[in-house]
Amino acid sequence: MRDHDTWQVNGIDLAVTIAGSGPLVVLAHGFPDLAITWRHQVPALVEAGYRVVAPDMRGYGRSSRPSSPDSYDSDTVGADLIALLDHEQVERAHFVGHDWGAASVWPLGLTHPGRVLSLTGLSVPYTVPAPVAPMGIFRSRFGDDFYMLKFQEKATPEAMLERDVSRTLVAVLSGRVDQLDSDDVIGAPAWLLDDVLDTYVREFERTGFGGGLNYYRNIDANWRLATRRDQHRIEAPSLFVTGTEDPISAFMPADRSARGFRRLHSHTVSGAGGLGLVEALYCDVRFATPSAKLMTAFSRRNWPTPVRPGRCSPSNPSSGPLPSRTSTRRFPTPTG
Repeated sequence: MRDHDTWQVNGIDLAVTIAGSGPLVVLAHGFPDLAITWRHQVPALVEAGYRVVAPDMRGYGRSSRPSSPDSYDSDTVGADLIALLDHEQVERAHFVGHDWGAASVWPLGLTHPGRVLSLTGLSVPYTVPAPVAPMGIFRSRFGDDFYMLKFQEKATPEAMLERDVSRTLVAVLSGRVDQLDSDDVIGAPAWLLDDVLDTYVREFERTGFGGGLNYYRNIDANWRLATRRDQHRIEAPSLFVTGTEDPISAFMPADRSARGFRRLHSHTVSGAGGLGLVEALYCDVRFATPSAKLMTAFSRRNWPTPVRPGRCSPSNPSSGPLPSRTSTRRFPTPTG
């Protein structure tokens, strides 16, 4: 049984999904997303003996959406997540994040190490801060048209993304941010069911994308916060998962992540990337970490059907990362 509630934490309201009993797991989604992204993992974690809290992150859905970018730096968002533990009256929890959710949970291993049982990040790796700010690096490597640089502007990115919310969501959730302002027709990925897409569209038509964009507007601010910390190595048992098709790996490689951890296990899911990585978790993972039971709960063998015949089934759990459904929706770029 899942409950939905709104909790007042860290000076804002967070809409949360709560389920189960046992050690606490906090699930943090990314951009542009909602707690619904964890709809498969929540029952699996509950069955494995955990209590789960999955918020609509600050800036999203039914949670508070402060207008100032200053309200979205990593320390502030991290304080939201720690406040969920305080609301639950527990000292420590497992934290799992995808995309910006991963970027939000990694620093907790440094800023609140006593509150962390384990850390898991999907798509976005933790790295020791570079000698120079990230935006300068991105500009020199990818030019001014790189989407993270475009997202730094005020109002213009919101107008672009909100011109056709359905198309924007399909493009970003399938890892095709380079096509946000193109004329290409975009087909919804196989795993994005129509009813789930409809839920996303309703929410983002209501809220817009400004809250999520404000996370990007703190990239350099988060780097400055990181450089001021005395400690840069995460001591908590940690897991990083990426996919062979994950576009983030092209500009945020994880090959140097290990030096930022005392105990890091990494895994690559074949054929998955973007939010599809969350959908593909995990057909072929046998995690040899202290949080093995937790991670095993993410296995797709615990998920409901349908899956491809003979793939990712209880009798064949180590093959094939994606569901069988193919969407017929296509999204051309709007005109005018």
